[in-house]
Amino acid sequence: MNRLKEKYLNQVVPALKQELGLKNSLAAPRLKKIVLNIGIKEGAGDEGVATKIQEYFGLIAGQKAVITRARKAEAAFKIRQNDPIGVMATLRGERMYAFLDKLIAIVLPQVRDFQGISRLSFDGQGNYSLGFTEQIVFPEVDYDKIDSVRGLQVTLVTNAGNDQKALKLLELLGLPFTKLDASAKG
Repeated sequence: MNRLKEKYLNQVVPALKQELGLKNSLAAPRLKKIVLNIGIKEGAGDEGVATKIQEYFGLIAGQKAVITRARKAEAAFKIRQNDPIGVMATLRGERMYAFLDKLIAIVLPQVRDFQGISRLSFDGQGNYSLGFTEQIVFPEVDYDKIDSVRGLQVTLVTNAGNDQKALKLLELLGLPFTKLDASAKG
């Protein structure tokens, strides 16, 4: 069992039960899935670029990534219907916890001038989105083998229902959020 999943079961669930006043362990908020997404700006519509991105993105995710395609043509962006426009992967179960553990322990400390992640990136339903401007912060990416530096988005999907419960869950899991100022609490 992954150490983060073990931490969730043994430490986070009892803490959430106590803090939220829950009687049942299954009512505690939990992480449902992690969605990784990367958009292709330059080279959109080029199958070779999409395949190359899919390969290293699969290394980051720990499973095969899927190429996303345009549903309809958009002349303003020079995209035809069914052109590749991105790559994504959805992680669940053990892979999800392994990726989150890697994100907390290895990737976030490597980000330049890292002061913590924003508390404002929740969507109102308890899901958290985190963006990276460079995919090279992940240890699986070999800088010499990539054609260009691209950003990627990581979305943590929870069943919390609201942002406060999700924030508490992610804090207890170990995500390093920014500290609140006394003046910002207002």
